[in-house]
Amino acid sequence: MSDNQLDAARRGDGARRSFTVVTPNYNMGGHLGPTIESVLRNLEPGDEYFIIDGGSTDNSTQVIRAHETRLTGWVSEPDAGYADAVAKGFRLARGDYLCWVNSGDLLLDGALKKARASLERTGADLIFGDDLLIDEEDKVMQVTNGHAADLRAMMLYAGWTPLQESCFWTRALYEKVGGIDPGVKYAADYDFFLRASLTGRCQYLPVVFGAFRRHEGQLSMAKTALYKAEREKCRKRELVALPPNPLLPLINIYHWFKVRWRVRVHARKRNMDHLRGKTVGDVVCQGTDAGHGVKHGS
Repeated sequence: MSDNQLDAARRGDGARRSFTVVTPNYNMGGHLGPTIESVLRNLEPGDEYFIIDGGSTDNSTQVIRAHETRLTGWVSEPDAGYADAVAKGFRLARGDYLCWVNSGDLLLDGALKKARASLERTGADLIFGDDLLIDEEDKVMQVTNGHAADLRAMMLYAGWTPLQESCFWTRALYEKVGGIDPGVKYAADYDFFLRASLTGRCQYLPVVFGAFRRHEGQLSMAKTALYKAEREKCRKRELVALPPNPLLPLINIYHWFKVRWRVRVHARKRNMDHLRGKTVGDVVCQGTDAGHGVKHGS
């Protein structure tokens, strides 16, 4: 029985589980408003939303204050980076389920409702799906495939990372694996999801939950070499804890190729071309095999 199912048994049938959403921000005031609004549209009674600002010098605090009556809480103070901010937010969490949405990225309408129902239906400790790649003008550039039949293997052997804004998990799993490590400066998402995949029951869903915005100054893009080096350090940390396996180089190569071919193979099973060029505000949370998901009148 998973942690999610144990928690459900303790609380009794019919008890609705709450979400805590965290948004870390630093000098992203130009794109922060749409992020906040996308989360607020998804919240239900009992859900929480925290914004952790790292002491921005742009208009971020003004943007936050414009929404603060609908926030659970927010702070603006210097921190040690985005991982420190996310960890700080989750330390405040009381929700049963958790996720974080970086400033600039979005939750699609209906995403938390779908994630909540999927976590309860599957009993998974973590679910992960697909997302949209959008530009700075809110236009959909592509639908990104987040499929992985075995998240543990794809992360451990290929260094693959699920699409963070389309990942949702239980607070019990977060606490069991020790949460976000603020000491991991660049690849904190990979580090957390790797530890989660080694511990919890993780399940892919062919659903577009969120949107990832491509913009100047993104940490993983601007610091690509540092991100990759830190990711490899985390991966090797877990590999050395396993029994020696002389086939490890072949296993690594197999999964390396699997990461690069899976997108093409699974993309053939769906037709999402109708979303390209759409304004992201016209797209709702949807299954990637459904061929629907555009708001009426769009």
